[in-house]
Amino acid sequence: MILALPEAAYLINVSNDAWFGDSLAPHQHLQIARMRALESSRYLLRSTNTGVSAIIAPNGKLAAISPLLEEDVLQGEIVPLSGQTPYARSGNLVILLLLLMSLAPALVQLVRQRRG
Repeated sequence: MILALPEAAYLINVSNDAWFGDSLAPHQHLQIARMRALESSRYLLRSTNTGVSAIIAPNGKLAAISPLLEEDVLQGEIVPLSGQTPYARSGNLVILLLLLMSLAPALVQLVRQRRG
């Protein structure tokens, strides 16, 4: 998300989780939102129509959370932040490089077998 708008000072996530009812999906969406806060080092405000709304701190901790399938109002303070985390700067580049490094020995072996 932060790659699309790097100057964003905080993130907002609005979701219709009514489709999922009383299941694990709304909680999984919350965990995904926590990862976005961590990746961007920004506060994330998550608002849903059926609960598990939250104020998520840049470190991924829940500053406030509402229960599933209950009306609630969350209050809290957020601080607009700037700058980029290493993940926001490089994205999945590190993961791709590690993948290539792990595949390199197999590729070298394959080339040696074909030549020999």
